[in-house]
Amino acid sequence: MEDGNNYQNLETLDYSTEIDRDEATSNSDTIATSPAKKSRVKVLLGSAAVLAIIATGVVTATYFGAPPVQQAAATPTPPSVDVSVPLERKIEPRLQFLGQFSAVDKVELRAQVGGTLVQIGFKDGDVVHKGDLLFVIDPVPYQIALSHAQAQLETAQARLDLANREMVRAKTLSQTGAGTEQKVDQRAEEQRSAQAAIDDAQAAIRDARFDLDHTRIVAPFTGRIGSHLVSVGNLVAGSRAATSPTTLLATVVSLDTIYLNFDMSEADYMKFQRERTKQSGPLANRVQISLSDEQGFTREGTLDFIDNSLDRSSGTIHARATVPNSDLMMTPGGFARVRLALSEAAPALLIPDASVLPDQSENLVLTVGKDNIVTPKKVVVGDLRGGLRVIQSGLAATDKVVIDGIPMAVPGSKVSPSAGSIKFQSEQD
Repeated sequence: MEDGNNYQNLETLDYSTEIDRDEATSNSDTIATSPAKKSRVKVLLGSAAVLAIIATGVVTATYFGAPPVQQAAATPTPPSVDVSVPLERKIEPRLQFLGQFSAVDKVELRAQVGGTLVQIGFKDGDVVHKGDLLFVIDPVPYQIALSHAQAQLETAQARLDLANREMVRAKTLSQTGAGTEQKVDQRAEEQRSAQAAIDDAQAAIRDARFDLDHTRIVAPFTGRIGSHLVSVGNLVAGSRAATSPTTLLATVVSLDTIYLNFDMSEADYMKFQRERTKQSGPLANRVQISLSDEQGFTREGTLDFIDNSLDRSSGTIHARATVPNSDLMMTPGGFARVRLALSEAAPALLIPDASVLPDQSENLVLTVGKDNIVTPKKVVVGDLRGGLRVIQSGLAATDKVVIDGIPMAVPGSKVSPSAGSIKFQSEQD
C-alpha cells in the first residue's frame, strides 16, 4: 500500500513541476513585454557600469599609490663591513731567505799508512776534541822499519868514524913523506861516503817514524764524528799522497761556529747593495736566524761572504753567514730562515694580509670613502711584519681600509661601514 501511495505522489510531483515550468515561461514573456520591467533592467545596467568604474579606480590607486612601507621593503640594505685606517709603525727594512747549514770544517779520515785496524777510540756520533785518538792501525811493521833505519844509522856512523881516523893517518903520512896525496884523496872519498850513509839512515828513520806515528789517527779539530766505516780486524789501505786508493774510515765536521748558506735573487741583491752603500756601520752585515722548530728569530749571525758572480742558470748569487753554535743546536744540512737587515727602522703602514687582493700583476686594497662607496686602490706591498702586510706605496694613513666583509664590498657599491681594529703581533713572528 505504501509503495502505491508513493508512486502516486511521484506522479503528482512531476505533473506539478511541469505546470510550474510552463508558468515561469509565460511569466518571463510577460516581463519582457512589460514597460516597467524594461526600466528596472536599465537601472541595473547603470549600477554595474558605476561599479566597474570604481573597481578600475581602486586598481589604479593600488598600483601608483602604494604605501611607503612596501616601497622601503623593496630597496636592498647595504652590506656591513669593518673598516680601519692602516696601522703606523716603525719597521726595519730587511730581506728574508731560506738557508741551509754547512760545517766550517769537514774532513774525511783516511789512512796514510796501510795495515790492520786494531782499535777504534770513539762511539759513533760522539763529539770529539782535537787530538783525541780515533783509530789505531797495527804499528808493528812500522816499528820494525824504524828499528832497521836506526841500525843503518849506527852502521853509517861507524863507517864515518873509521873514515875520519883513516883520513887523519893519511894526512900525517903525507906530511912525513911516507904517504901520498893519492891516499889522502881516497880517505876523503871514504869520509864523504860514510857521511852520505848517515844522511840516508837519518832520512830512513824520519820516514819510518812518520809511518809509525800515522798508525794512530787523531781528531784534527773539535767536532762531531760520524759512524765508523771500517771495523776492527779489517785491512786498511793507505797512501801518503793519495797516489793509490785509500780507505775512508769516518768523517768529522766542526760545529761551533757554523755556516749558513743562502741564495739572493738578482733583485734582492741589487736592493741589498744599494742599501749597504748607505751604511757606515756593520748593520747591513747582521742577520737574524730562526730554526725550523722556532717561531721567533732569536739567533744572530754575521754575513761574511757574497760570491763574485750570479749563477746564470738560476739568476741568483750565493751568500753565506757565520753563526755561533755554542749549544750545538744547528747541524750541517739543516734548514733555517734568514733575515738580513738593510737599514734603520722607518715609519711604515701595515694592514691585514687578507685585505690585499692580487689582480694579475698588481695588488689592490678596498677602501671606503665619506659617501660609503667602495673604492679600490693599487698598492705596492712589502713583506709580512707582526702578521701584517707592509704597504710601501699607494695607500694614505687616513684611508679607511676594508678589513672584514671583503666579499660583500663590491667596487663602486655602497656599504655600511663599522669601526674595526688592526693588531700587531710579535715582531718575532
